[in-house]
Amino acid sequence: MGSEDLKLMDVFSYESLVHAVSGAVGSVTAMTVFFPLDTARLRLQVDDKRKAKSTAAILAEIIKEEGLLAPYRGWFPLICSLCCSNFVYFYCFHSLKDTWLRGHRSTPGRDLIIGIVAGVVNVLLTTPLWVVNTRLKLQGAKFRNEDIKPTHYKGILDAFAQIVQQEGVGALWNGTFPSLLLVLNPAVQFMIYESLKRQLMRGVHRELRSVEVFLIGAIAKAVATTITYPLQTVQSVLRFGQHGQQAEQSKLLSSLRSVMYLLINRVRKWGMLGLFKGLEAKLLQTVLTAALMFLLYEKITSSTFRVMGVKQHVKFH
Repeated sequence: MGSEDLKLMDVFSYESLVHAVSGAVGSVTAMTVFFPLDTARLRLQVDDKRKAKSTAAILAEIIKEEGLLAPYRGWFPLICSLCCSNFVYFYCFHSLKDTWLRGHRSTPGRDLIIGIVAGVVNVLLTTPLWVVNTRLKLQGAKFRNEDIKPTHYKGILDAFAQIVQQEGVGALWNGTFPSLLLVLNPAVQFMIYESLKRQLMRGVHRELRSVEVFLIGAIAKAVATTITYPLQTVQSVLRFGQHGQQAEQSKLLSSLRSVMYLLINRVRKWGMLGLFKGLEAKLLQTVLTAALMFLLYEKITSSTFRVMGVKQHVKFH
């Protein structure tokens, strides 16, 4: 069997599929548990005239003004987007790792590069889902910013159709430029996670304890989120599609100017701390979600391999 056949087997392997399904299931479950925190984070990022600053205060406002189920508005499209996105990311990450690291030692640098490549593939394939998800999640919200125009989407398919009809196909990829920059977020997260995992498993042939997986998942996500948060805010505003910037003929130039405009505008309004508006809600939600996701992912993966009688390749020693 030639080397090309071996590479194809790595890309379309049973092991990569198990990792992808485990990552998708873990992330969907974790996000469902902590979904209201994501609602609070998104409101703080997009509705810049809201006075409530803390996560608890903004959730109390949302429930009082919009009803008890309002914090779960947009749950279904977000779960669909998250499931697809994490399936693609985990599949790409582990298949690329199998292909590139055959016979080689895994290092933080290699993990970072593999994470970036997997992130780029993921962004290009799933950005339309995230654009629709952002629109549906904010639909019906009571905004303090009067410039935000209400939308009327009946569901995921109707949102796709209206966006294409009214704004063009390119609008489905709003926020792609900052999203491509933000591939550093999961790449840094996986690099730190895999590095900490290697350190804990060095010289010890055992599965990590649940508390260890939870803690290293939380640490990895906290670092990655804090580093990339200003771009995440810009990404949310661009996906919402009401940032008030004129489009240029060049898509890349338009995206770059939009990113710079939004970053500078936030600094002018609130100073450097304005770039981190909503970080408390984001850290609370994303750290807990990522920690639970990694815990479920590891447990589902190891259980699946054990039940199927397949020996998992060890790549972190």
